[in-house]
Amino acid sequence: MYRSWFLVFSLLVMPGAAFAQSASSDSQALQALVSEVRQLRQLLQTSAVATQRAQILVYRVQAQETAVARAFQRLDDARSKLAEAQSSRKRVAADLKRMEEARSDAETPGQNPNEHKQFEQVVAQLKAQLELLASEEQERQGIETEAEEQLHTEQAKLSGLQEQLDRLDRELENSGRQSGRSPQ
Repeated sequence: MYRSWFLVFSLLVMPGAAFAQSASSDSQALQALVSEVRQLRQLLQTSAVATQRAQILVYRVQAQETAVARAFQRLDDARSKLAEAQSSRKRVAADLKRMEEARSDAETPGQNPNEHKQFEQVVAQLKAQLELLASEEQERQGIETEAEEQLHTEQAKLSGLQEQLDRLDRELENSGRQSGRSPQ
């Protein structure tokens, strides 16, 4: 008789215990899924932030490349204008030298005073023009120096941004490797 009670008791209790184990197993699986979804959400948020940072950095690099190109253009213009000023100064200096040589050659005891006066006026004009061109050349040299400094500054900024971009790239690459290794 005890056997029959035991059999009835076993039939009634065993399915309940099995059901409890199944519910516990389902609950653990559900918790694991919820945890994985949270991890995926956090990974997506981190990726979105990293993508936005990368886009901002790329935009800044592009803007800085434009600034470097403008600085290089200003330097190129300054060098061109300096070369023009130097060329003009050399040309006027050569004209002055020729005029002074012609004046000394023309100085003869019976020379026309008007001709002598014209030589003096032309020489004075050339000297004044030479002084103006010399000051312009100095000014152009200053502008060229400033343009060179500006170019170096802009290039340094670009280099810094490119280093940041490289660092971000390495961080993303390392992050990708680590997430590829993590168990799923």
